[in-house]
This record gives sequence, C-alpha cells and structure tokens, in this order.
Amino acid sequence: MTDGAAHESMFTIEATPVKFGAGAAHDAGWEMRRLGGQRVFVVVDPEVLARGVARPVLDSLAEAGLDTVLYSEVETEPGLAALERAVAAAREARPDAFVAVGGGSAIDTAKVANLLYTHGGDIMDYVNPPVGRGLKPPSPLRPLLAVPTTAGSGSEATTVAILDLPDLKIKTGISHRALRPAQALVDPELSRAAPGAVIASAGLDVVCHAAESFLSRPYTSRPRPTSPDERPPYQSSNPVADLWSAQALRYGGQYLRRAVASGDDTKARGLMMLSATMAGVGFGSAGVHIPHACAYPLAGLRHTYRDPGYPGDKNFVPHGFSVIVTAPAAFRFTFDADPAKHLQAATCLTGRSYAPDDRDALPRALLELMRDVGAPSGVAALGYGEPDIPALIDGAFKQQRLLAVAPKQPSRDDLERIFRESLHNW
Repeated sequence: MTDGAAHESMFTIEATPVKFGAGAAHDAGWEMRRLGGQRVFVVVDPEVLARGVARPVLDSLAEAGLDTVLYSEVETEPGLAALERAVAAAREARPDAFVAVGGGSAIDTAKVANLLYTHGGDIMDYVNPPVGRGLKPPSPLRPLLAVPTTAGSGSEATTVAILDLPDLKIKTGISHRALRPAQALVDPELSRAAPGAVIASAGLDVVCHAAESFLSRPYTSRPRPTSPDERPPYQSSNPVADLWSAQALRYGGQYLRRAVASGDDTKARGLMMLSATMAGVGFGSAGVHIPHACAYPLAGLRHTYRDPGYPGDKNFVPHGFSVIVTAPAAFRFTFDADPAKHLQAATCLTGRSYAPDDRDALPRALLELMRDVGAPSGVAALGYGEPDIPALIDGAFKQQRLLAVAPKQPSRDDLERIFRESLHNW
C-alpha cells in the first residue's frame, strides 16, 4: 500500500438494496409504501409500456393504494430537451417519490427529474465539469424505486445519469451518490420482450463496466482528497469492487450469448440482469475509463447510425455498442499497467488460461463475444472514418473524470492509436 500521507488510504462501499428474482416486480407497491411514498411519479419507457411489461409494477402500485402520475415520454439515450420535459412534468406532478421502469434511459430520466425537482436549478448546473458546473446536491433526494427491464446499464445500482448534448456533439453525465436509487427490483420476467439487439448492446455494456472497473487504477494510487466531500464517486479499483466486477464478467461470458438468442431463456436473461446490477456496484465504486470516454463522442458527435434491431425510429448509437468497439484496443493499450489482472479478466470472461505475455487475450475474448452477439465490427461501422478521428479524440479527452480512473493515462496520441485500431476490429 502506498504512503497514506500523499495517497488515498480508504474506499467507500455503497450499494443499492436489491431484490432479485422472478416476481420481484410485484413487490413494487409494498416497497414504495416502505419507502414512504404516497404520490409517486412513475417514469416508464414507452416501448415497455406498450408491450405491457410495466403492468406488474403499475398494478402493484395501484393495489397498494398509491396515487401515481404516469410519465412515458422517455427518449432512448435521452438528450437535454427530453430530460427537461421530464423535469417539468415532475415539478407539475409534485410527487413525494419516484419509480422508474425500463432500461438505463428510463432510470436515468427518473434520476434527473428527481434531482431537479428536489433541489431546483438547471440540468447543466449538475453536469460533470468541464461541460457543466458540477454542483453537488446539498441533501438526499426523494426515494427512487428502480425496476430495470433490460440486462444492461446497471443504473439501478449506480450514482450516474447519462445524457446526450447534440449541440455540443458529446454525451456526458451527472454523478453523485445522492442519485443512487433507494431500492431496486430486478425481475428476470420483465426482460422477455426485449429485442435481441437491445440485450446484446446492454450486455456488452455490462461486460465493459465490469472489465473497466476491474482494470482501473488501484485506489491507493489516487491523491488523497482534501476533504471527505471531495472524494469522487469513482474511487478506482478496490477489493470489494473487484469481487462484483469479476463475477459480472463470468456471467457475461457464460450467459450473454444465450440471452441474446432467446427471450424465453429467462435463466440467461435473469443472470445477465443480475450481472448488470453486480457490475453497477463494481463500477459505481471503482469507475469506468477509456472505452467509456471514447464512447461519448462516438454517440454524441453524429446522429446518423440506425441499428436495425432496435425499436423506434431514432438515429443513435446504442450505448453498449459505442463502448465495446474501442474496448479491445483500449485494453491492449492498458495491458502493461497490470498484465496479470488483464489475463485474469480474460479468464473470467472465457474460463480459459493464457500465457503470461498474451496482451491480446482480453481483446480476443471481447472480439469473440462481439461477433457472436452481432455487435458492429468497429468505429467505421458506426459511420466514422479517419477524417473524424481528431474530433473523436477531442471528445474523449474532455472526459477527464473517466480517464483519471484508467490504469495507464492516455495521451492524445494514445487515443488516436486506439481509435485507428478500432476502425475495423474484423
């Protein structure tokens, strides 16, 4: 351990209470009563609502006698305008608690609506610097009950809400411990209706969350904060986060292919949902870094990509796909920081053993998984070419909050090499 006088000497263990298993959604009313909610603002993904997936939650809230206000104008990969509409609706509804039903977009929308309703101000006041002002909520938010319907973002367990800023051609986020939901209900039955492409992208996001967290710099390598208030939510690799992240990698390797192949395979989809929560706990403590930093400009710079497997007609790069395309090159770059741990991550994902100097072990394992679940083949498949690399580097380099977590700090030249290697992964 490094010198505690100059470096961090502690880490924080925090996690959302989670109820997991078939039928968990039917406990929504009881849980909300326990949390003290009476008038509840319910944020539901419109596709989830249309397919009847939210019905167990809505029925349970009604049976508990709760006064509910339903909000379903959720946008996939929400932008600033979409989040502002949700904030306005929450302010008009004047709830004392929130429920979110859907994927990461729905849960993040509820987080932002809760934050702004509780503490006022504008969204950009709370967005991470240097894009926003980075203000911190002065006190806890209203209770939020999160009910995920995909096996992906882990937002039910994290302190983060992500938003798209098309005018700035970038994605960014709000991060604070106050955003973490008060309770999560993870019910495998709710994932049956999700299309395979949604499960693929979400599941690859899980794998990246887990790998980036597992391979982040040691928490003892970070400078000690000047006060407890300055300790960041992303505190880098630590023994507890590593346990969650390693198991999420194992489940991703064992079950993602099956989860994509069939909605009726509720064991595979359920364990991927559980792995999403596990990875959310892991990266919620340790953090994510280079692949996510690269993903934000890939998703925000241009809005022309349309994945044929996604519902709706919005042009966007699904988050998990934007993250995974640069992950093989990113982990090839970080290998020297801790070769043994990179090989351990590869073994968690595949169950195989590797030679001590095999820097391509983890990239190879990721590429195999990407191919098998139908991920885009690289940055070029998302509509970008070599002329776009300088702008992509600029966007990634703005994500210093994330890059600071990397086990090996990338220069602009390093990021250029990562983007170039990622243009065509196969």
